Amino acid sequence: MRNTRRPMAALLTKVVLGTALAASLSGCFGLIVGAGVAGAVSTVDRRTLGAQTEDKSITVKAELEMRKVTGDAGNVNVTSFNRRVLLTGEVRDEAMKQAAEREVRKIANVVSVINELAVSGSSSYTSRSNDALITTKVKTSLVDMKTVSAISFKVTTERGVVYLMGLVTPREGNIAADVAKGVSGVTRVVKIFEYINEEDPRVRQNSPAQASLD
Repeated sequence: MRNTRRPMAALLTKVVLGTALAASLSGCFGLIVGAGVAGAVSTVDRRTLGAQTEDKSITVKAELEMRKVTGDAGNVNVTSFNRRVLLTGEVRDEAMKQAAEREVRKIANVVSVINELAVSGSSSYTSRSNDALITTKVKTSLVDMKTVSAISFKVTTERGVVYLMGLVTPREGNIAADVAKGVSGVTRVVKIFEYINEEDPRVRQNSPAQASLD
């Protein structure tokens, strides 16, 4: 009997990533992804289900706090992965930058904060649109790679700088960074990975080999 597991895994990966890519420019991922696809994402995510749930909660709480901290004087983007929070965007001054980080650290279950906020005026709509396009290009390029599992990476772009997060092996991290550097418009790549080894069951669980077509 023909093994259908790998073709199904490939289809799942394409559906999940395709939906995410389509939503990255519109910001409507939560409205587009149905319960079935959301469940599928959870099964291939290398984070525990608890960590995935906490990341969503952390993001919502942090975004609410950032509005209180910055008002109309800043634009803070929050990305939480495995309870590690990345702050990107722009704030009015150094005091506001530190206040933003301080408030996020108070949120329950936050393990660490990576503060990449720039002290400058808010970026333009054109700049944000370009960042969204770069993010999409990086994700698409990772999907095209046959040696890494694209769904294991979280990609964020701010002013042409690409931030890569994920539970990955050093090999996967280096490949992803090289892929991102090759995308037009990228000025710098910052790796914010948590490293696991090649023997980790989570690596085999959603490896490219399982997601390849026969």
